[in-house]
Amino acid sequence: MFLENTVNHNEQFGWIEVICGSMFSGKTEELIRRLKRAKFAKQKVEIFKPAIDTRYDDEKVVSHDANEIRSTPVPSSANIRILADDVDVVGIDEAQFFDDEIVAVCNDLANRGIRVIVAGLDMDFKGNPFGPMPALMATAEYVTKVHAVCTRTGNLAHYSHRKAASDDLVLLGETQEYEPLSRAAFYKAIHKETLEKKEQSDNGK
Repeated sequence: MFLENTVNHNEQFGWIEVICGSMFSGKTEELIRRLKRAKFAKQKVEIFKPAIDTRYDDEKVVSHDANEIRSTPVPSSANIRILADDVDVVGIDEAQFFDDEIVAVCNDLANRGIRVIVAGLDMDFKGNPFGPMPALMATAEYVTKVHAVCTRTGNLAHYSHRKAASDDLVLLGETQEYEPLSRAAFYKAIHKETLEKKEQSDNGK
Protein backbone atom coordinates (compact mmCIF):
# COMPACT_ATOMS: atom_id res chain seq x y z
CA MET A 1 0.00 0.00 0.00
CA PHE A 2 0.94 3.65 -0.33
CA LEU A 3 3.03 5.16 2.44
CA GLU A 4 3.54 8.90 2.91
CA ASN A 5 7.08 10.02 2.22
CA THR A 6 7.73 11.69 5.59
CA VAL A 7 11.12 10.33 6.68
CA ASN A 8 13.44 13.19 5.70
CA HIS A 9 11.75 16.53 6.29
CA ASN A 10 14.71 18.44 4.85
CA GLU A 11 14.22 17.03 1.36
CA GLN A 12 12.15 19.50 -0.63
CA PHE A 13 11.36 17.31 -3.61
CA GLY A 14 7.87 15.96 -4.20
CA TRP A 15 6.94 12.59 -5.61
CA ILE A 16 4.61 10.83 -8.05
CA GLU A 17 1.87 8.35 -7.18
CA VAL A 18 0.15 6.36 -9.94
CA ILE A 19 -3.20 4.63 -9.47
CA CYS A 20 -3.86 2.27 -12.38
CA GLY A 21 -6.09 -0.61 -13.42
CA SER A 22 -9.01 -1.51 -15.66
CA MET A 23 -12.31 0.30 -15.99
CA PHE A 24 -14.63 -0.06 -12.97
CA SER A 25 -11.69 -0.86 -10.67
CA GLY A 26 -12.02 2.23 -8.46
CA LYS A 27 -9.11 4.30 -9.82
CA THR A 28 -10.95 7.62 -9.73
CA GLU A 29 -12.53 6.73 -6.38
CA GLU A 30 -9.06 6.25 -4.88
CA LEU A 31 -7.77 9.45 -6.54
CA ILE A 32 -10.66 11.46 -5.06
CA ARG A 33 -10.13 9.87 -1.63
CA ARG A 34 -6.46 10.92 -1.53
CA LEU A 35 -7.20 14.42 -2.81
CA LYS A 36 -10.01 15.01 -0.32
CA ARG A 37 -7.76 13.84 2.49
CA ALA A 38 -5.12 16.36 1.39
CA LYS A 39 -7.76 19.11 1.29
CA PHE A 40 -8.90 18.15 4.78
CA ALA A 41 -5.29 18.66 5.90
CA LYS A 42 -5.52 22.25 4.56
CA GLN A 43 -3.13 21.52 1.70
CA LYS A 44 -3.50 23.45 -1.56
CA VAL A 45 -4.84 21.03 -4.15
CA GLU A 46 -5.35 21.40 -7.91
CA ILE A 47 -7.03 18.70 -10.00
CA PHE A 48 -6.83 18.33 -13.77
CA LYS A 49 -8.47 16.09 -16.34
CA PRO A 50 -8.36 15.90 -20.17
CA ALA A 51 -10.86 18.22 -21.81
CA ILE A 52 -12.21 15.35 -23.95
CA ASP A 53 -13.55 13.54 -20.87
CA THR A 54 -17.06 14.95 -20.46
CA ARG A 55 -18.90 11.73 -19.55
CA TYR A 56 -20.32 12.80 -16.18
CA ASP A 57 -19.47 16.48 -15.96
CA ASP A 58 -17.60 19.08 -17.99
CA GLU A 59 -15.49 20.24 -15.06
CA LYS A 60 -15.72 17.77 -12.18
CA VAL A 61 -13.84 14.51 -11.81
CA VAL A 62 -16.59 11.99 -11.10
CA SER A 63 -16.24 8.31 -10.24
CA HIS A 64 -18.66 5.58 -11.35
CA ASP A 65 -20.10 5.71 -7.83
CA ALA A 66 -20.94 9.42 -8.31
CA ASN A 67 -18.21 10.57 -5.92
CA GLU A 68 -16.90 13.88 -7.27
CA ILE A 69 -14.39 16.69 -6.87
CA ARG A 70 -13.98 19.92 -8.84
CA SER A 71 -11.28 19.90 -11.51
CA THR A 72 -9.86 21.96 -14.38
CA PRO A 73 -10.27 20.43 -17.87
CA VAL A 74 -7.17 21.01 -20.02
CA PRO A 75 -6.55 20.28 -23.73
CA SER A 76 -2.93 19.21 -23.24
CA SER A 77 -0.46 18.34 -20.50
CA ALA A 78 1.50 21.57 -21.06
CA ASN A 79 -1.43 23.49 -19.56
CA ILE A 80 -0.97 21.63 -16.26
CA ARG A 81 2.59 22.91 -15.90
CA ILE A 82 1.33 26.50 -16.31
CA LEU A 83 -1.76 26.21 -14.11
CA ALA A 84 -0.27 24.17 -11.25
CA ASP A 85 1.17 27.15 -9.42
CA ASP A 86 1.56 27.60 -5.67
CA VAL A 87 0.08 24.19 -4.78
CA ASP A 88 1.02 21.29 -2.52
CA VAL A 89 -0.78 18.50 -4.36
CA VAL A 90 -1.73 17.98 -8.02
CA GLY A 91 -4.26 15.34 -9.05
CA ILE A 92 -4.58 14.14 -12.65
CA ASP A 93 -7.39 11.85 -13.81
CA GLU A 94 -7.60 9.77 -17.03
CA ALA A 95 -3.88 10.27 -17.65
CA GLN A 96 -3.89 7.76 -20.53
CA PHE A 97 -5.68 10.35 -22.70
CA PHE A 98 -2.91 12.93 -22.33
CA ASP A 99 0.03 13.39 -24.70
CA ASP A 100 3.45 11.93 -23.90
CA GLU A 101 4.61 15.23 -22.39
CA ILE A 102 2.52 14.38 -19.30
CA VAL A 103 5.49 12.31 -18.06
CA ALA A 104 7.87 15.31 -18.14
CA VAL A 105 5.16 17.55 -16.63
CA CYS A 106 4.62 15.19 -13.68
CA ASN A 107 8.36 14.90 -13.06
CA ASP A 108 8.81 18.68 -13.27
CA LEU A 109 6.03 19.18 -10.71
CA ALA A 110 7.52 16.56 -8.38
CA ASN A 111 10.93 18.22 -8.71
CA ARG A 112 9.31 21.47 -7.61
CA GLY A 113 8.25 19.82 -4.36
CA ILE A 114 4.70 18.93 -5.37
CA ARG A 115 2.96 15.65 -4.58
CA VAL A 116 1.53 14.40 -7.89
CA ILE A 117 -1.27 11.82 -7.88
CA VAL A 118 -2.13 10.33 -11.27
CA ALA A 119 -4.95 7.93 -12.15
CA GLY A 120 -5.44 6.16 -15.47
CA LEU A 121 -6.02 2.99 -17.44
CA ASP A 122 -2.83 0.95 -17.74
CA MET A 123 -4.13 -1.02 -20.78
CA ASP A 124 -6.37 -0.18 -23.73
CA PHE A 125 -9.29 -2.31 -24.93
CA LYS A 126 -6.88 -4.55 -26.88
CA GLY A 127 -4.85 -5.34 -23.76
CA ASN A 128 -1.88 -3.17 -24.81
CA PRO A 129 -0.11 -0.61 -22.58
CA PHE A 130 -2.07 2.64 -22.86
CA GLY A 131 -0.38 5.88 -23.97
CA PRO A 132 1.96 7.49 -21.44
CA MET A 133 0.87 5.25 -18.53
CA PRO A 134 3.83 2.78 -18.71
CA ALA A 135 6.34 5.66 -18.55
CA LEU A 136 4.43 7.27 -15.68
CA MET A 137 4.41 4.00 -13.76
CA ALA A 138 8.16 3.59 -14.36
CA THR A 139 9.06 7.04 -13.04
CA ALA A 140 6.62 7.08 -10.10
CA GLU A 141 7.72 6.45 -6.53
CA TYR A 142 4.44 4.67 -5.74
CA VAL A 143 2.24 2.57 -8.02
CA THR A 144 -1.10 1.19 -6.85
CA LYS A 145 -2.78 -1.30 -9.16
CA VAL A 146 -6.47 -1.72 -8.42
CA HIS A 147 -8.74 -4.42 -9.81
CA ALA A 148 -12.35 -4.72 -10.85
CA VAL A 149 -14.45 -7.89 -10.63
CA CYS A 150 -14.84 -9.90 -13.84
CA THR A 151 -18.43 -9.74 -15.07
CA ARG A 152 -18.20 -13.28 -16.46
CA THR A 153 -16.26 -15.25 -13.87
CA GLY A 154 -16.33 -13.22 -10.64
CA ASN A 155 -12.52 -13.35 -10.46
CA LEU A 156 -10.24 -10.30 -10.27
CA ALA A 157 -10.33 -8.35 -13.53
CA HIS A 158 -7.65 -6.11 -14.99
CA TYR A 159 -8.71 -6.01 -18.66
CA SER A 160 -11.21 -3.51 -20.11
CA HIS A 161 -13.10 -5.40 -22.79
CA ARG A 162 -14.93 -3.28 -25.35
CA LYS A 163 -18.37 -4.59 -26.27
CA ALA A 164 -19.09 -1.82 -28.79
CA ALA A 165 -18.06 -2.43 -32.40
CA SER A 166 -15.38 0.22 -32.80
CA ASP A 167 -11.63 0.11 -33.41
CA ASP A 168 -11.03 3.69 -32.21
CA LEU A 169 -8.41 3.75 -29.46
CA VAL A 170 -10.32 6.46 -27.59
CA LEU A 171 -13.99 5.65 -27.05
CA LEU A 172 -15.50 7.18 -23.94
CA GLY A 173 -18.10 4.91 -22.47
CA GLU A 174 -19.65 3.07 -19.58
CA THR A 175 -21.05 -0.40 -18.87
CA GLN A 176 -22.89 -0.53 -22.21
CA GLU A 177 -19.56 -0.17 -24.07
CA TYR A 178 -17.10 -1.86 -21.70
CA GLU A 179 -16.88 -4.69 -19.19
CA PRO A 180 -14.03 -5.67 -16.86
CA LEU A 181 -12.69 -9.17 -17.56
CA SER A 182 -10.15 -11.53 -16.03
CA ARG A 183 -7.23 -12.74 -18.15
CA ALA A 184 -8.98 -15.99 -19.07
CA ALA A 185 -12.31 -14.34 -19.90
CA PHE A 186 -10.57 -11.62 -21.93
CA TYR A 187 -8.60 -14.18 -23.93
CA LYS A 188 -11.75 -16.18 -24.69
CA ALA A 189 -13.65 -13.04 -25.72
CA ILE A 190 -10.89 -11.86 -28.06
CA HIS A 191 -10.51 -15.35 -29.55
CA LYS A 192 -14.27 -15.55 -30.19
CA GLU A 193 -14.31 -12.10 -31.83
CA THR A 194 -11.35 -13.03 -34.05
CA LEU A 195 -13.16 -16.17 -35.26
CA GLU A 196 -16.36 -14.20 -35.92
CA LYS A 197 -14.48 -11.60 -37.97
CA LYS A 198 -12.80 -14.37 -39.96
CA GLU A 199 -16.17 -16.00 -40.69
CA GLN A 200 -17.64 -12.67 -41.82
CA SER A 201 -14.63 -12.08 -44.04
CA ASP A 202 -14.89 -15.58 -45.56
CA ASN A 203 -18.63 -15.15 -46.18
CA GLY A 204 -18.05 -11.79 -47.84
CA LYS A 205 -15.78 -13.26 -50.49
